[in-house]
Amino acid sequence: MTPTELQTALSDLFAPWVKDLGLQVQAAPGPGVVVARLPVSERLTREGGTLCGQAMMSAADTVMVLALIHHFGAFRPCTTVQQSSSFLRPLSGQDLLVEARVLRAGKALAFGEVDLRGADDGRSVCRVSSTCALL
Repeated sequence: MTPTELQTALSDLFAPWVKDLGLQVQAAPGPGVVVARLPVSERLTREGGTLCGQAMMSAADTVMVLALIHHFGAFRPCTTVQQSSSFLRPLSGQDLLVEARVLRAGKALAFGEVDLRGADDGRSVCRVSSTCALL
């Protein structure tokens, strides 16, 4: 699937508040791999201009679903059953790149990992492990 097709899926399939994050699909460089940009705004930052963890977790979860769409070549109903995050450092003054990768997709479960990093400096700010139930 192309980034344009994945951006359309984002517009068509997700809740309005998820669309309000403003995620922009940047690339789909390999099977089950999607890179999206989260533009940082005042609405997504806390005191001091640091991107809030809730925005990062929402972005990670959303881009993982896009990676599953890319992996399967079409939307498959799914739900997140586990998402574990390790916050490595704060992010401020730059957008966030979110790279989700499907590690394994079986009949009932899919496993993935997400790297969240600064769009300007490329430094990781958060690592996420994700498990999704395929419905």
